[in-house]
Amino acid sequence: MLTKDALLAYGADYTTGMTRCLNKEDFYFKMIKMVAANEKFDSLGKALAAKDLKTAFDDAHALKGVVGNVALTPLFAAIEEIVEPLRRGEDNDYTATYAKIMDLKKKLDEIIAQ
Repeated sequence: MLTKDALLAYGADYTTGMTRCLNKEDFYFKMIKMVAANEKFDSLGKALAAKDLKTAFDDAHALKGVVGNVALTPLFAAIEEIVEPLRRGEDNDYTATYAKIMDLKKKLDEIIAQ
């Protein structure tokens, strides 16, 4: 179940997220659920696999914004690891970083589903 304690255990900056959501916990939790359901997570993986660096950057940058808005700090940090190299068009092996992003998303999904 999505709770303050679960988000704090996840590493989210609950106070900042709440502030950005007008200190309305129901609104904050709704926004987190919307972020977790964002199709850009899958799109990013497909773009990385296809070496479509422009789309991968666009997806990663969009995710960084929405994840940052709700202060999901660990997920934000993982996404941030690939945004700048993708912005520069670096054709790196992003497999490990994408796996880290998806692992953190899975943990978030598990918190929401409880």
